[in-house]
Amino acid sequence: MLFSSVPFLFYFLPAVMVCYFIVPDQWKNAVLLMFSLLFYAWGEPGYVFLMIFSIVISYVFGLLIEKYRDRKAGKFLLTAAIVIHVGLLGYFKYADFFIRNLNTAAGTSVPLLRIALPIGISFYTFQILSYVIDVYRGNARARRNMVDFGTYVTLFPQLIAGPIVRYTDIDGELTIRKHSFEAAAEGVERFVVGLGKKVLISNAFGQLCSIFRASGEKSVLFYWVYAIAFTLQIYFDFSGYSDMAIGLGRIFGFHFSENFDYPYISKSVTEFWRRWHMSLGAWFRDYVYIPLGGNRVGKLRWFFNIFVVWMLTGFWHGAGWQFIVWGLMYAVILIAEKLFLKKMLEHLPAIVRYIYVMFFVVTGFVIFNAEGMGSAVSDLAAMFGAGGLSFITGETIYYVRSYAVIFVMGIFGATPFLKKISERLRSGKMEKVFAVLYPLVLCGIIILVTAYLVDGSFNPFLYFRF
Repeated sequence: MLFSSVPFLFYFLPAVMVCYFIVPDQWKNAVLLMFSLLFYAWGEPGYVFLMIFSIVISYVFGLLIEKYRDRKAGKFLLTAAIVIHVGLLGYFKYADFFIRNLNTAAGTSVPLLRIALPIGISFYTFQILSYVIDVYRGNARARRNMVDFGTYVTLFPQLIAGPIVRYTDIDGELTIRKHSFEAAAEGVERFVVGLGKKVLISNAFGQLCSIFRASGEKSVLFYWVYAIAFTLQIYFDFSGYSDMAIGLGRIFGFHFSENFDYPYISKSVTEFWRRWHMSLGAWFRDYVYIPLGGNRVGKLRWFFNIFVVWMLTGFWHGAGWQFIVWGLMYAVILIAEKLFLKKMLEHLPAIVRYIYVMFFVVTGFVIFNAEGMGSAVSDLAAMFGAGGLSFITGETIYYVRSYAVIFVMGIFGATPFLKKISERLRSGKMEKVFAVLYPLVLCGIIILVTAYLVDGSFNPFLYFRF
């Protein structure tokens, strides 16, 4: 079930809010758990049992790890928990990838399993791993109440696309959290803004990307238009979803961490990755990079640690070589910045640094969105004029003109420009006018989104595959 869908907006969400707010506080987690399992089972009823299994086994492991943490058995239990959950993720997400590569390398013909990917397994697996690791480290107490723990794992606002919520972030709020009209209003505002970003902007860019793929009259410029369109699509898709998740969390009394901080204004690739999908970057830093030794080791081992983290970051996004190459590309760039490139960039004009960052971000997302490495190579080659393509065609001009307004909206919307204007209006002389007009703007967004969805228009969700 998508947040940007009629069933969610007009049936599921009102039902869960009514039930949640009419029950006593001690039953609120049970309501969230019940509706979260229903949310998950909506599209994949069979896999809800896999989720329940993951909840039960990680709940038991958490209690045992805490009990035996100071003995050898504690480390064994932690290892077993990690192996089981990583094994489940590997089986459902990567089995066919390994079989396919085995067949290619060894000339075998092992049949593919063709297993459907459980929605959100990459996210809830990482949340479970953070829980058992933090319990082992002594950073968190094992949760005794299974309903509370199940609520943490299944919490529907961030279940299928994050942000990755660590147990330590909401441990206290699972037991006691405050509700108020002001907090709920803030949550609704954040949700509506995210909904608008997803449906009204991301979907428009997604439609242009689909038109490009189906076109028989591609040009060099059209490839670049497609690359920039996808770069904006994935930002508004994923950041819009994160906004919706954070907003829903506020409605129900939770404070989820921010996941995006205007990454497209970055002046280095290092800065970009501090602003993009921040919960994932922090997870890999704390549970992979630092345990490997981080930068407190020799230079060669330090480089090795960076390559491991970025290979895993790429592989986490998808079972394909294009994702691994995408991750390793960033490993090379980040190492270069740490060694010498970042100091060189500091002496260049800001506009040059922006262009440098966006060049690698845009070309990187072309690799990311390719069907495979062959497709990635051919797309990149075409962007630089290979294959005898014309630089521009009539069809390219037509779509550039048709989508010019949405490109302007997307570019400005990906910067803090509109946020700064909003903040000035909120606190300046226009404060009272803003207080009246802003709710009308939010209502307008809801009306436009509803019209769009009822019309059955193009409504993909990129991060469903993760």
